[in-house]
Amino acid sequence: MKKHILGFLHRGLLAAGFGPVVLAIIYGITGATGALDNLSPVEVCRGILTIFLMAFIAGGINEVYQMERLPLPFAIGIHGLALYVDYLLIYLINGWLKHQLIPILVFTGIFVGGFGLIWLVIYWVTKHKTRSINENLPS
Repeated sequence: MKKHILGFLHRGLLAAGFGPVVLAIIYGITGATGALDNLSPVEVCRGILTIFLMAFIAGGINEVYQMERLPLPFAIGIHGLALYVDYLLIYLINGWLKHQLIPILVFTGIFVGGFGLIWLVIYWVTKHKTRSINENLPS
């Protein structure tokens, strides 16, 4: 278990730095287009710290796929649930998502649809590669 905790921390730290960079790009674009007038120092600080945490968790949770005893469907479920809670809480904390049922349901639908679509693409690519490898094996 210690190996997986260290793996989570390592993966999380590798990914965490990209969160604030993405946030800076978003703030820069929305500021340049006039969609965002100004941000208070508190909003900027909260945004940077929470997006760092979000990226850390999103990067680190991939360690779940390294646990050999964990069945793949269960690992996918843990991964999806962790990402959903991570994103939802950070969006709510930063005010990027209203604290109302309809916006949360829309977010949930988009998240589930996107996560499912990504996994369908992964499944299709893996199945295609496996079939290709099997066809090239000597009989």
